[in-house]
Amino acid sequence: MRVAIVVGNPKPKSRTLQVAQALMEHLVPADTSVQIIDLADHAGEIFAWPSDAISGLTADVAASDLVVFATPTYKATYTALLKAFLDRYPAHGLDGVVAIPLATGGDLTHALGADSHLVPLLIELGAVVPGRSLYFVTSDMDVLGTVVADAAKGYRRALERAAYVQAQLSPTTTDETREIIASGKAQ
Repeated sequence: MRVAIVVGNPKPKSRTLQVAQALMEHLVPADTSVQIIDLADHAGEIFAWPSDAISGLTADVAASDLVVFATPTYKATYTALLKAFLDRYPAHGLDGVVAIPLATGGDLTHALGADSHLVPLLIELGAVVPGRSLYFVTSDMDVLGTVVADAAKGYRRALERAAYVQAQLSPTTTDETREIIASGKAQ
């Protein structure tokens, strides 16, 4: 499974990155390799056209199975850095990628920002969004583990249910596979 984190915080190694990493640690097995794309490290190239480095990153993300797209909340929405990265994709450029939107902020004032703005963009690009975005208040770092564990549990339930429905609809799925998916033991 190909897994990535894309962080649109202009500050490198931000708390937004920490939250995204913690969420991913609760989503995937410990031995899973996770590509981390901290866009702050590429800010000088994000508006360069063409850019082999950015094109390589966008190709990696498009080829991923699961991606957490993380951003601090800026003016009730996501950062221009993340938007500029996502603007490089054509329509349906993220077809089939399971995308989990994550936003951080100083308080709950803009908790719906990612659901209102980032989710529609990801869907427009063809990504599959398995539920509401995760909004994390950065002053709650002391309970980060609990918050992301609960969020991960919800995303896994949604993905298991989607896998079950897909298995029921697929004419090539065997009864044994349906039973494994229904029991929640599919990996």
